[in-house]
Amino acid sequence: MLSTSTLLIRNLHDVFGEVDPARRRAAIDEIFAEDCVFYDPSKGDYRGRDEIDRIAGEIRATHPDFRYQPIAEPEEVGNGGRIRWVSGRPGEAPAYAGTDFIIARDGRIAALYLLFDTLP
Repeated sequence: MLSTSTLLIRNLHDVFGEVDPARRRAAIDEIFAEDCVFYDPSKGDYRGRDEIDRIAGEIRATHPDFRYQPIAEPEEVGNGGRIRWVSGRPGEAPAYAGTDFIIARDGRIAALYLLFDTLP
């Protein structure tokens, strides 16, 4: 069973940071519960692995050269956790920042909440 911290990091890099659709989908199937939900403050709610796969691909396509970088270690409490990150082109100042908060169930992500932050 994966830890909440591992789920947070894998989601950041292997799902939303992954350019290859097959690798992204394999990660989604491994780390997300079947009845998962992703809450995006700017785009709405996405339910199920297929919808998370679709929106992650769409988001990635808008900036395929950006990289997500954690700016702090993942934090865990109970069955929840968060990771703070920045995103942008390698070698340049970050373009935006955010926090991912998840609820884990049975070693998988049941709910993912995206919150956009002010750049540090």
